[in-house]
Amino acid sequence: MRSDWTALPQSVTAGIAERVGGTLDVAHASSGDHAEIASTVTGPAGQVFVKAGSGELSVRSLRYELAVTRAINRHPPAVLWQFESDGWLVVGTEHLAGPHPDLSPGSTDLNLLLAALTALQETPAPGETWFTPAARLGFAHPEMDGGTLIHSDLNPANLIVTPLGLRIVDWAWATRAAAWVELALLIPWLIGSGHSAEQAEEWITQLPAWTATDRQVLDNFALKNATKWAAKSRQSTERWVHDLAMWTGEWADHRTDGHQSVREPRRGGTLP
Repeated sequence: MRSDWTALPQSVTAGIAERVGGTLDVAHASSGDHAEIASTVTGPAGQVFVKAGSGELSVRSLRYELAVTRAINRHPPAVLWQFESDGWLVVGTEHLAGPHPDLSPGSTDLNLLLAALTALQETPAPGETWFTPAARLGFAHPEMDGGTLIHSDLNPANLIVTPLGLRIVDWAWATRAAAWVELALLIPWLIGSGHSAEQAEEWITQLPAWTATDRQVLDNFALKNATKWAAKSRQSTERWVHDLAMWTGEWADHRTDGHQSVREPRRGGTLP
């Protein structure tokens, strides 16, 4: 749950001020809720993106993100400093400025995404720090297990276009899994960006991990994921939950030829 900057103890704000060179100008992040504090902080030394947490889940997510920066060199934001004070873990990373990518069919930003995915598909997940597929997604299949480090939430809000390529933020759900799982989780976001389910799968076939995965395994994943989000949508008024229920349902329908649809019917032609 996101907290206001005033929730930070004085020792923490003093520690941040010391690291950014003095007076602070704070702008809170407009999205994401894994860290209790997530803000762009501007001081005499420049801009830094600061995340801080004191609760168990918030601290754990920050430790996951720190572990990612040790495993991956280029795509996550670089960690500039970190410290702990009065029960808070505080992390300062480079401030990434740039737009979120356009992932619609034909967009040149898809080339940036492909380059990033190609590199990440070959990134091993060292140690046992990470989520398992079952813990991350709430359902399991033996073929989901693997040794690749995946982000598991590559929605456009977590992607930033920079002069040096596509950067990826918010690694709180870093998971050790088979490489194809990242691609399967990306397909609904491609559908949400304007692709048909068929177009999304056609684009994904550029990645070898996808074409090497058994069709029945993908069918099983698509149906289980759609079933999960359909259930969530029946208990939520959040628009993004209903969007994911619709997009995962479209993909499941495509893979089963519509014979096992789990999509919630639209009401009056629109989602709530």
